[in-house]
Order: sequence, then C-alpha cells, then structure tokens
Amino acid sequence: MSSSISHIDVIYAGGTFGSFGQPLAPLSAKAFLPILHQIMPNTTDITLNMVDNSLIKDSSQFDVPDFLTFYRLILKHYAQGQRYFLLITGTDTLSYLGAFLAEAFANSDIRLVLTASMRPLLDPTRLTDYVINPQSDAKDNFHLAIGQLLKDKAGVYVAIGNDVWPAQTVQKLHSHDMLAFSGHQKVGYPASSYQDRLSQTTKTMWLEQHHQSNIGKINHNHNGQSSLLKKPCCVQVIYALPSHIDDHADEHMNIHASQLRHIITQAEKNNTPTAVILMSYGEGNFPKSHAMQTMLNLAYQAGIMVINSSQALLGGVSDNYAAGSWLADCHVISGGRLTLPAIYARLLWLLLTCDSPKRRRQRWQHTVSQV
Repeated sequence: MSSSISHIDVIYAGGTFGSFGQPLAPLSAKAFLPILHQIMPNTTDITLNMVDNSLIKDSSQFDVPDFLTFYRLILKHYAQGQRYFLLITGTDTLSYLGAFLAEAFANSDIRLVLTASMRPLLDPTRLTDYVINPQSDAKDNFHLAIGQLLKDKAGVYVAIGNDVWPAQTVQKLHSHDMLAFSGHQKVGYPASSYQDRLSQTTKTMWLEQHHQSNIGKINHNHNGQSSLLKKPCCVQVIYALPSHIDDHADEHMNIHASQLRHIITQAEKNNTPTAVILMSYGEGNFPKSHAMQTMLNLAYQAGIMVINSSQALLGGVSDNYAAGSWLADCHVISGGRLTLPAIYARLLWLLLTCDSPKRRRQRWQHTVSQV
C-alpha cells in the first residue's frame, strides 16, 4: 500500500448497492457509512470520508445536471488536495457516468473508481437490522474498488464483476447477470492522458482551466431554482432499422431522415448545441438514401456533429464497407472503437466546453489521435 494514501473520499449516490427494505430504497449516507466501514478489507487502515452529497437516487433517473453535480463535487475536493475517490452508484448509467467523468478529469492525476452492484449489500429479507447479504456482489465489488485505489494509479476506472477497466471502455451487456459488464485495456484518450504525478504548476493550470470554464456553475432561474447548466445541450440517437426506404421520397417519407430533420429543426429553433449518434448495423453500415444524405449535410451546416457508431456492442465501426463509407462524404465522423457510452460522454463534454461547432470537431479529431 502506498504511504501517501491516508483516506478515501466516498461519494454515495444510491443504486442497488446501498438499497434496503421492501420495496428496496437507498439508505441515507449517514446510515450507510458505518456499514461500509464494517466491510473494509482487514489489510488496510484507510479512513473512509463520506462526502456530503444529497444526490442519492436510482441511477436510471440521472440526467446531465446530475452528471455535472458529481463532476463539480469531485472537482471541489480535488482542488482541496484530495486525489482518491470512490463513487458508489447504480448499474443502469454506470458506464455513462464513468465515461463522462473520465472525459471531465482528463490530463489530471486523479484516482477515481466507480462501482455498483447487481444485488444489494444488505439482506433485503431482514427488515429490522442490517445484515450483509451473502448472495450479493456488492462487498466483492467494494473490495475490488479499494484495491484499485491502493495501486495509486491515476485514472478513472470502473470496478465491478471481478474486473477493473478504464471507465471509457465499460458497457453493460446483461440486464441482471452478476457478470453484467465488460470492458478492455486497449485504450487511448482520455485514459492515456492521466499522469501519476502532476507538478503543482501544472495542477494549478488544470484547475484554473476548469474553474474558468464555468462548467456546471450553479445559476438560478426566475423561480429561484438552481440549475447546473449554463445552456441546454442535447445528444440524440438515431437507430438504423430495416424500414422501407424509397430513394425518391423526400425526408417526410424516410424514417431516419425524418428523425434527423426533427432534431435539426429543434436545435435551430431553441438554439441548442446538439450532437447525433447514428447506431448503424455491424461495422458502421447505415441505410443510404438521398433524403438522409440531404439531412446529414443540413445537420453539418447547422453545426450539429454526427458520429457513426454500431449497434454491435463490441468491435466498433469501420469505414471499409461501401454501405457505411458514404457517411464520410456527408461529414459524419467515425466513432471508431468507442462504445456508445464513451461517444455520448465525449459529445456531451464537447457540447459543454467548446463554444463552436468547428472547435468541437477539431477537439474530437485531436482526442482520437491521442494514443
């Protein structure tokens, strides 16, 4: 164990991991922290510091402001000198949140591990006291996450199901199996950007850049309600489906073109920074039509980034097939081997941090060139 690690900041965000009772509901952080101390590995003397966080709910209900809440919460403590973080959340959006935080903390020396569980840590049949559930994967996942932090290696990781992966590679493959997640170690940016040690000057510059960007600063609307978004942004998905395609029909008669036309109209009407992910077949094959070509070119003119991805969970997309190569002529960018959560996270971060479509495209190309 590295002697530099004296305590870990724990952010408890709910999820199945910390749920209790019938029906299951997340425990409060105050009730949950003593339970975490009970299951700490006997080989460590690390102190767990429960970070004050009121955002505790089912992860399927997380939205962009919630992602920004976690980013700003971690950023606050990172700026105060803490480098070791454990985020306990739910499995539904685990891969999306992990990929987003990986983008957000790129080029830092943070150690952040996200974990979750498919079954609750506590026995749901015992309603009068807290008893560890022997059938749960939560304790093992918790130990796995602690073990990763003790390696003292910079980066953002997901620890679950007996494996630890860079967060940007993780995706959920099964709805309820204990080994529901998968990832890999062949990664580029942002995993390649982390540094185990930053000089104080470099860290100060990194923090100044993030603080000056105003990302996630709390504003108040006319009702006095807080908002974490300076400006709404939107990432949309269009799935390739085997629908009838009449190449002579206009966009109203083509389901894919019609969806994109609606997205363009809304983005222009509301002046909303927008990006689109095409979920193609196989290695990136998307049904070609004159209407879709027209709409893709209009999307480019409207400043909407369009990324090509695959409905296949593994392998990514290729530009070698004619059925997909036409997309490049319409300014569609290849998602490469990035997963859907990773593409979503990168697009969201670009929409939040880059003030022009040109800058977003340049930044995307820069990140994919990083090894």
